[in-house]
Amino acid sequence: MTPALGSDSETEREADSAQSSRSRGDIDDAERDPQPHTIRLELADEPGQLLAALEPISENGGNLLSIFHERGNVTPRGRIPVEVDVEATPDRFEAIVDALREGGVNVVQAGAEHYAEEVVVLLVGHLVDTDLSDTLRRVEENPATSIADFSLNAPEGRNDTSSARLRIATRSGETAAALELVREIASEKELHVVEPLAGGAL
Repeated sequence: MTPALGSDSETEREADSAQSSRSRGDIDDAERDPQPHTIRLELADEPGQLLAALEPISENGGNLLSIFHERGNVTPRGRIPVEVDVEATPDRFEAIVDALREGGVNVVQAGAEHYAEEVVVLLVGHLVDTDLSDTLRRVEENPATSIADFSLNAPEGRNDTSSARLRIATRSGETAAALELVREIASEKELHVVEPLAGGAL
């Protein structure tokens, strides 16, 4: 019997389709494989805060690998830095990070999502009288920024002009937005901003 026309082409298409399905299966398998991830948090120095931060990890299918609790160190906002290594699939890791943020936990770094740029600014004025902690809090509340370092110089006490040096870490491409945020806060509180020179140095 003479083979039907196009049978060879149909066979090739079926083979290509099977190969494509296998390739997609390989990708799906890779996406389902648990991978190690690092989450860096800032926690209030209060009882139960660490346990509350770990609960979303177990609740969303993450496997806790290690915890580095820097109790002897504090961030500019007076928080305790905590580094947590977890093993989870990519989709479960995203769910863990979302759950942490929804629970009010300050996530400084999550996997590949990190602060890749830094900018240094100087604030000058009545920093203490205008509520310095509020100024720092408002910078930190921006999800694209984090205060990496902070120093205050107030030689005459709270009743005179003081200066503060802020080293602000930002996500890639967010430096301009971080500077604009600092300008807005400074304008509202009648503070002067000394912005960085090229390259982020003062």
